Amino acid sequence: MDPVTGRTSQLLDTAAQRSRVTVRARFARLWTVLPAILQTALAAAAAFTVARDVVGHSVPFVAPVSAIIALGITYGQRTARAVEIVIGVAVGVLVADLITLELGTGPAQIALVIGLAMAAAVVVGGSRLVVSQAATSAALVASVAVPDHVTFTRSLDALIGGAIALLVNLVISPVNPARLAQRAATPLLDELGAVLRDVAEALELRDHDAAVDTLARARALDPLMARFSEAAQVGDEVASLSPLRRSYRADLAMYVREAEQLDLAVRNVRVLVRGAVRAIDLDAHVPPETILALRDLCSAVTALAPDPLDAGRAARARQHAVSAAGGATLGLERTANLSASVIVGQVRSMATDLLKGLGATDAEAVQEVRHAAHDLAEQELRGEE
Repeated sequence: MDPVTGRTSQLLDTAAQRSRVTVRARFARLWTVLPAILQTALAAAAAFTVARDVVGHSVPFVAPVSAIIALGITYGQRTARAVEIVIGVAVGVLVADLITLELGTGPAQIALVIGLAMAAAVVVGGSRLVVSQAATSAALVASVAVPDHVTFTRSLDALIGGAIALLVNLVISPVNPARLAQRAATPLLDELGAVLRDVAEALELRDHDAAVDTLARARALDPLMARFSEAAQVGDEVASLSPLRRSYRADLAMYVREAEQLDLAVRNVRVLVRGAVRAIDLDAHVPPETILALRDLCSAVTALAPDPLDAGRAARARQHAVSAAGGATLGLERTANLSASVIVGQVRSMATDLLKGLGATDAEAVQEVRHAAHDLAEQELRGEE
């Protein structure tokens, strides 16, 4: 086969594989946020109904908009920030109502309304996001829904929408925080495991192009990591604030810990793959124990999916992580090959991160990694006897 044709075919296969991964990741993300989508629709409808049928406002369009904004912030940020955003909406609507009632609407009035709404949000202590939301709400009212008499109904609608959103989110229909974190963890663990598997194969075959492709995949882990970290933090907040989800607090504390350690592992794996690319470029010898250690590390990561809190999975992951650290260190000690030192260092670091994510203290994780090579060597000696 022509080398150019072969390389083109390989690139097309790689592109197709990445496309499949991207599609799977997008559907996994949709599945993760589906409860929040249903929550938002329910809260918007409830806010509209309360503002119209209970409070008696004829056209309460601000109420569902405020509920949507509040739930969007609540799902991805802190509840306190959701309250701030709702206040920002109410301030912006109130300023726009008062100014446009007196001065009408037009370019100059819109500029004045937005400026005053932002200033009012700053005065009440709003953050940059609150100030921006106040300006957006003011612009909407001043340009689309101009009032014809003095009224505070739309500001009240904004508060109603925010209150309904928080009520739905924390009391009526809180998301299952553990499931939220679990669904976000699975695609991250799968992809991190795939990166480790592929870099091991690239080193074994001395395949520069495959190693470079794996480096690109390692650099693309950040969005998956961000979604898991966000899901763990949001879930932890829901478990702390929702009366119906208090039983999940211990699980969510573990997910938050795992997210912190996996974030470090994701950073380390990029350094590891860059070291692999360099080793291949220099035609440096990488001990077979190091390649086996990478596969052990892959097994440690993939053992955690789809339920990182399962005791059996955690035990297998712990065993593979320790084996990876021991094998990598032992191989380096036996060959004295400095070219593999970067890879071995990152294997040890990732093994430490995983052990800490599984509940080990800093001292326990470091001690296990340090003694792993010695324990593995003793096992081999007993096997020879």
